[in-house]
Amino acid sequence: MRFLMLNWRDPKNPRSGGAERVTLAFLQDLVKRGHEVYWFANAFPDCQPEETLEGIHYVRGGGMGSSVIEARKWYKKQPRFDLVIDQHHGIPWYARWWCGTRTISYIHEVLGPIWDSFYKWPFSFIGKSQEGWTHWLYRNELFLTPSTCTRDFLQKSGVKAVKIIPNGLYTQALATLPEKNLAAPLRLVSVSRLAPNKRIDHAVRLVQSLKAKGVEVRLRIVGGGDSEPDLKKLIQELGLGERVTLTGPLSESAKDEELRNAHFLVHTSLREGWGLNVIEANAMGTPGAVYPVPGLIESTIDGETGIISKLETPDSLAEALLTLLSKPELYNRFRVKAWERAKSLHWDNILPLASDWFEQQASRSGK
Repeated sequence: MRFLMLNWRDPKNPRSGGAERVTLAFLQDLVKRGHEVYWFANAFPDCQPEETLEGIHYVRGGGMGSSVIEARKWYKKQPRFDLVIDQHHGIPWYARWWCGTRTISYIHEVLGPIWDSFYKWPFSFIGKSQEGWTHWLYRNELFLTPSTCTRDFLQKSGVKAVKIIPNGLYTQALATLPEKNLAAPLRLVSVSRLAPNKRIDHAVRLVQSLKAKGVEVRLRIVGGGDSEPDLKKLIQELGLGERVTLTGPLSESAKDEELRNAHFLVHTSLREGWGLNVIEANAMGTPGAVYPVPGLIESTIDGETGIISKLETPDSLAEALLTLLSKPELYNRFRVKAWERAKSLHWDNILPLASDWFEQQASRSGK
C-alpha cells in the first residue's frame, strides 16, 4: 500500500517537536510492514527538496500559505495513494478536496487559546474562528487523535467520528526502580520546546514561589527555542541564576538522565495533545507535576502517577508540590504507578494496533 503524510514539519525541521516524533513512529512501522510511505512537509533553510531516510520518502516544498499549493502540484504527478493523512496544526491541508483518494485527519490538539500565544488580536481571533469553522467543514471526515480532550473539542465543533490511539514512546522504562528520596534540594526538570505556548516562564516562577515558601529547589530546563532570551532575562530579574539552569537541547540519553535524576517533571503548558515527555519521565521513575489543562490531565493521573494543580498558576502548583514533600511514602507510590504505566505505553504495545488501523483505512480507499 501507498501512504502519504501531510505535516507542516518533518523531523529535520529545526522547529519539529513531539508531534513529529509520534508521526515518525507511525510511519516507520508502516515501512517495516512493507508499505511505501511518503511525508510532504514545508521547506526550511538549507533543506533538501527530496530525500529518503529509513525507508520514508521526504518531500519538502513551500512554506506558510504556499505549501498546500506545492503539495498539490507534486501530488498530481504521483501514482495513486491508498491513504492520505491530513495532519492539522491549527490549519489543515484540505486534502480531501484535492487528492481524490481515501483521507483521514490527524490532530494532536485543538489550538484554541494557543493562537493568543503567537498572534495579537485580530489575527488570534481570526485563527481561532477559522479553526472552529474548519473542524465543522471537516465534520464528516474521520479524525485520529491521542486524547479524549481533543476528541471532545472536535465533537463540539460537529465532527462525527474520532479514533483515539494514545501516543507511545521509545524510551525504555528502567529495568528496576531505584530509590529516590525527597531530600533537599527539590529537583525539578522541564523538557520542552521553548515557545510561548509552553509557558516555561511559569516553571521559573514556580521556583520563585517555592523559594518564598522556604523550599530549597533547583530547576533544569531542557530544550531550545525562540523564548530562550526572554527566559534568561526572567531568571536574571528574579535572581534565580543559581537555582535555574538552561541546558539547551540534549541527546536522548542525556535527557533521560535529567529525567531520572529529577524528583518531578514540571509541565506548565497552555494546552497539549497529550504530553509525551510526562510519560518519558514516568519511564525514568519520575512523576509529573502539571497544570490542569487538556492533554496533561490525561498523561498524568492525579493522585496516582503525579499531581495536577488546582489552578494554572505557579503558586497553585507550588502548593500541590508542598503537600507531597512531607509524604515520602505517597511520593514513592506515585513513582511506582507512573513507572508501571509508562511500560504499558511503549511503542511495542501501541504500534501494532495503530498500523492495523492505518491499513484498514487504506484498504477502504477503493470502496
